[in-house]
Amino acid sequence: MSNDTHHHHDHAHHHEPGHGVKMAENPEKPFTDPVCGMQVAANPEKKIEQAGKDYYFCSTRCMDKFRANPQQYLASAAAPTVTPAATPAQPAQEAPAGTIYTCPMHPQIRQSQPGNCPICGMTLEPLIPELEEEENPELKDFRRRFWWTLPLTVIVTTLAMVVHRFVHGGIPYQNWVELVLSAPVVLWAGWPFFSRGMQSILNRSPNMWTLIGLGVAAAFGYSVVATFAPELFPATFRQDGRVGVYYEAAAVIVSLTLLGQILELRARSQTSAAIKSLLGLSPKTARRIRQDGSEEDVPLTHVHIGDTLRIRPGEKVPVDGAILEGESAVDESMLTGEPIPITKRPGDKVIGATLNTSGSLVMRAEVVGSQTMLSQIVQMVAQAQRSRAPMQRLADVVAGYFVVVVATIALLTFLGWGLFGPEPSWVFGFVNAVAVLIIACPCALGLATPMSIMAATGRAATQGILFRDAAAIEGFKKVDTLIVDKTGTLTEGKPAFDRVIPAPGFSEEEVLVAAASLDQGSEHPLAQAIVSEARKRGLELHKPETFESSSGIGVRGVVAGHRLALGNTKLMDDEKVDWHALTAEAETLRSEGASVMYLAADGQLVGLVAVSDPVKQTTPEALELLRHTGLTVTMATGDGVTTAKSVAARLGITEVYGEVKPQDKLTLVERYQSQGRIVAMAGDGINDAPALAKANVGIAMGTGTDVAMNSAHVTLVKGDLRGIARAREISVATVRNMRQNLAFAFVYNSLGIPLAAGLLYPFTGQLLSPIIAALAMSLSSVSVITNALRLRGTGK
Repeated sequence: MSNDTHHHHDHAHHHEPGHGVKMAENPEKPFTDPVCGMQVAANPEKKIEQAGKDYYFCSTRCMDKFRANPQQYLASAAAPTVTPAATPAQPAQEAPAGTIYTCPMHPQIRQSQPGNCPICGMTLEPLIPELEEEENPELKDFRRRFWWTLPLTVIVTTLAMVVHRFVHGGIPYQNWVELVLSAPVVLWAGWPFFSRGMQSILNRSPNMWTLIGLGVAAAFGYSVVATFAPELFPATFRQDGRVGVYYEAAAVIVSLTLLGQILELRARSQTSAAIKSLLGLSPKTARRIRQDGSEEDVPLTHVHIGDTLRIRPGEKVPVDGAILEGESAVDESMLTGEPIPITKRPGDKVIGATLNTSGSLVMRAEVVGSQTMLSQIVQMVAQAQRSRAPMQRLADVVAGYFVVVVATIALLTFLGWGLFGPEPSWVFGFVNAVAVLIIACPCALGLATPMSIMAATGRAATQGILFRDAAAIEGFKKVDTLIVDKTGTLTEGKPAFDRVIPAPGFSEEEVLVAAASLDQGSEHPLAQAIVSEARKRGLELHKPETFESSSGIGVRGVVAGHRLALGNTKLMDDEKVDWHALTAEAETLRSEGASVMYLAADGQLVGLVAVSDPVKQTTPEALELLRHTGLTVTMATGDGVTTAKSVAARLGITEVYGEVKPQDKLTLVERYQSQGRIVAMAGDGINDAPALAKANVGIAMGTGTDVAMNSAHVTLVKGDLRGIARAREISVATVRNMRQNLAFAFVYNSLGIPLAAGLLYPFTGQLLSPIIAALAMSLSSVSVITNALRLRGTGK
């Protein structure tokens, strides 16, 4: 029972005992979600009425669960004094209350409910995503705001830019028409930006939202004043009898910013895919054997340490533990990257989520819940993903200073004109201050990197290279060390026939025919490699008269009247066969990384069959290309040291690590990073996932597992190392392009600001007219986009 209590308590600690305290802190959140226990505000969209009482929920998922079985939750809500350990009726996944939200760019921000980051205004995400998460509500909201108001933005911009050319003095009441069209865009669609801008001021951390909020508010506010009280403005501000307004600028800024946010949120939602594919690996239920020998299927969350579980052929191992009885080959490639299934016998350890292939096993659960190897890997990936700072951070820091500088210039402009300018000085001051804020609005600055990234990712995708985010493209250029996995990256990742060495007096063909004939009955991948080689050579095979597989040491059977045995030295000893004659050859083959099997007929040694994992044909050329770009290549593999060294020697790799566990790969990446190296890691198995996520750039081979691809920053669709060299070229070109774009944006802003502030007025008598300010802003954006599109055509 102690296990039981421990287990439920483990899940229940999410329900945070201090609800009373929390309630006092959050007077605006007076309701408790009856499903997960989270504090929620009264939201009419997430309300269910039950027995004359209103219940509010944190999400539609909780609402659906409540609808399906209200009694279960009402009963547990009515008994808050019950200790969490004593409510086993509630399964573990009912614990979103413990979800912690964090900012993707500022991992130090942690809170128990969703919201925006107080530092940068970005949407917070769950620390470890849930398997059946609904679409990001903010993405839905922004999409709705964007599409509903886009037509209004287009119409108001057309009116402002085109009409005065055809109709002298514009259409009657044009300012009023523009006001009516742009008000919904600015006030409704742009509302989230204003609230984030306010937050950034209250939190004293100026960011992009401060500038966008100020710019839009100033442009719109100024235009509203010009529409309602045009007589306040001097004659110089009138064009064809009306005061120029900035409605279209305000609307365009809002629509462009919304579009940028939608693209960013869509990309962000994919970062949790790695963890979701990991979570999806573990089976949902386990087959538990009761004391009396009967069996039952129980949810995985109800498996406790010490339980006896049955694993049937084709099923996944539910949790980590040890085999009690039975024998089978278990495919662990999803966790270890080892392509060949490993034979498990009583006493051997098994890992949760690996696949039992042929036999039936009974195991004892030793590690459950968040302690299993799979859960640990999930946590490692989540942590590593969070610790990466995207390039945006730099832009944010710049924007932070930029905001303060621009706001100061706008204020000085207002005061300078007001105190020293020609009459009506304060109106001049206000107008020029607004012009500063508008021309400085970092639209081109905001587009500079995303446009290059979009063009580059499109170009790369046509060459079979998938970048996951901007940070990956940017980071690739700086990489100086590449760690590659052997299995599936340098090599094919599946066993293939290597060679046959006959014992004196036998021919190669005889050995192969006998081994392949016997192996026809076996499911083992090594056996299949031998059989397919014999078929490829067109050899005629005999059907075995009897066949038996001897637990992990080999196979026996009778073929064409001869008693054959194929397997390791232990099998030879069992059969009383003297196998020492070929020891030297066997050793040589093993040192080259092959698996060696002895074949005996009627108690006499006939020969050896070797099966190995061949090097991909493209690997040597790819390594040459990579060395040429100045990369140091290191090999780290879970395979034995001898095998690893032999493959490395053949490929000219000097730094080699063998028998590496998932944790060791992560440590290796960290060690290189602590030496100041910029590390790229290429791999294809789940065992590589934590290291892929931690590396400066993780590269997944497209032939590998989903998880590796989702943890990586770059995926090579063909799983060909030459792609790494190509990806690096694209990275160099893109970074150059991004720098050009940022320079464009800064030049426009820096030239535009003094112009808008009216510094040239004493010399030229010119002020920046509204039309020109809007044009300059559009022009800077257009030049940035045009420059970025060059990446698509030339790859330069």
